[in-house]
Amino acid sequence: MREDTVLQVKKLAKFMGYPFSTEEEEKGLVEKIVKMCSFESLSKLEVNKSGKHREGTSMVIENKIYFRKGKVGDWENYLTPEMAAVLDLITVQKLSGSGLTLELI
Repeated sequence: MREDTVLQVKKLAKFMGYPFSTEEEEKGLVEKIVKMCSFESLSKLEVNKSGKHREGTSMVIENKIYFRKGKVGDWENYLTPEMAAVLDLITVQKLSGSGLTLELI
């Protein structure tokens, strides 16, 4: 997805039944969405730096834990190959019949 994010966002929009119009594409709307949703943009938002999830419960979680380096392949620092294989299997099963595929690097 990181190799051609704009193309992947277009595919996702089409899959969800809301493809971008030619006019939206010409205005650079897809590129603007990609920029707004980038790791760099989202990780700099104040709510993601200091906000908390599930406040008022015994399971308060700081929003910043949802952000790591954003590097392709960084999972290897957190998961064993066996754990990754299980996640790949679950993902393939969940995508089955959707028309989506998991492209393994």
